[in-house]
Amino acid sequence: MLAYCIPIAHASAEDEKAFSIAKQNACLGCHAINKKIVGPSFQAIAEKYKSDANAQTFLKNKISKGGSGSWGVVPMPANTKLNDADLSALASWILRGAPNKN
Repeated sequence: MLAYCIPIAHASAEDEKAFSIAKQNACLGCHAINKKIVGPSFQAIAEKYKSDANAQTFLKNKISKGGSGSWGVVPMPANTKLNDADLSALASWILRGAPNKN
């Protein structure tokens, strides 16, 4: 029975870390988990890219370099101070629909 709890606890810790990274880097000023603000919701992003094998790499690049055109004309600012581990954590979390127990 404990074996079933470990992946859930691990995923929850990863989700909390990614949510914290998003919060600390102003991602939540433009994005929400389940509704459009300035940018699309994280759940909408997950839905759009769910079948894209290159989605992880694409999102890491988009988060890092910013840009426009994927969701309209409003540009997303670059987040150049994030390291590769943080970019990976954010992209994975977003692609899972940005789960958060809060």
